[in-house]
Amino acid sequence: MIYISDKELKQVTVDWDKSIEVIEESVKCLVQKEYAQPVKPYLRYRDLKNRIIAMPAFVGGQINMSGIKWIASFPDNIKKGLPRAHCVVILNKVDTGEPIAILNSGLISAIRTASVSGFVVKKFLDNRDRQDITLGIVGFGPIGQHHLAMATAVLGDRCSKIILHDLNGVDRALLSNAVSAKVEVVDSWHEAYEVADIFITCTVSKDRYIDRKPKPGSLHLNVSLRDYTPDVYPWFKDAMIVDDWEEICREDTDIERFHLEKSLREDDVWVINDLLKTDWISSVEHSQAVMFNPMGMAIFDIAIAQLFMRSMEADNKVCVLD
Repeated sequence: MIYISDKELKQVTVDWDKSIEVIEESVKCLVQKEYAQPVKPYLRYRDLKNRIIAMPAFVGGQINMSGIKWIASFPDNIKKGLPRAHCVVILNKVDTGEPIAILNSGLISAIRTASVSGFVVKKFLDNRDRQDITLGIVGFGPIGQHHLAMATAVLGDRCSKIILHDLNGVDRALLSNAVSAKVEVVDSWHEAYEVADIFITCTVSKDRYIDRKPKPGSLHLNVSLRDYTPDVYPWFKDAMIVDDWEEICREDTDIERFHLEKSLREDDVWVINDLLKTDWISSVEHSQAVMFNPMGMAIFDIAIAQLFMRSMEADNKVCVLD
């Protein structure tokens, strides 16, 4: 059995083009019904803001892998000098069920999340050709940092400005020289929100706070899932995307709030599968802001884990257990 630790994964440079290609292959498997993915259970006890989530899945196609992600999210860990999230992925052979790999690292989850966002950004820009893009990111922990790395790789020279905000400040030492030259750190979320062509929430906010009209034609990646107040619904209701309605319309997400308070229905949203259609956004005005809400799909975690397992195994960067 292969064992890959967090230390080993941190030594690998992420090829965002490859990881986004794997997400696209997984979305094709969704369309072709070449997958299995039960609704994930949340384990909560004592302090109910903490949770451990089980995410089993099978994904076919060229990926052809099954497994499970077991991820813990304990927000107060940061006060103890510990990562907020801890994640283990176990991969199993499709034909026999034999466990073949353990990846013990929260990086898999972060890379998956940013890669799914990258897939959406690419499909959005295929239909909305943009230059001179202003990127806004609120929350600059590990998820925000991975989204910055992904976005700068995907956007390249099309990104002219990056605006970052974090309540705890932004450490410029985390930025490369090339990226740092484009970065402006601001004191409030709305300084990024109001001018961003692509706006990404990567916070652990307890309270919703975004209540303003978005920039016309902007793309919003609602990664945090609980940052937008129901007041924004009229500005996004005609261009709402989810990864999976059954998964995301629960757990007090913004989508669930829109559903309960604004009567948003499953038939009112696009799902991630729709983005494979070349004309998926053709009926939407160019001035309409688009919002993507990803609860996180287990098939994507299994797909990304197998990508790293196979590439690291080929480079002899794994530990083999008897």
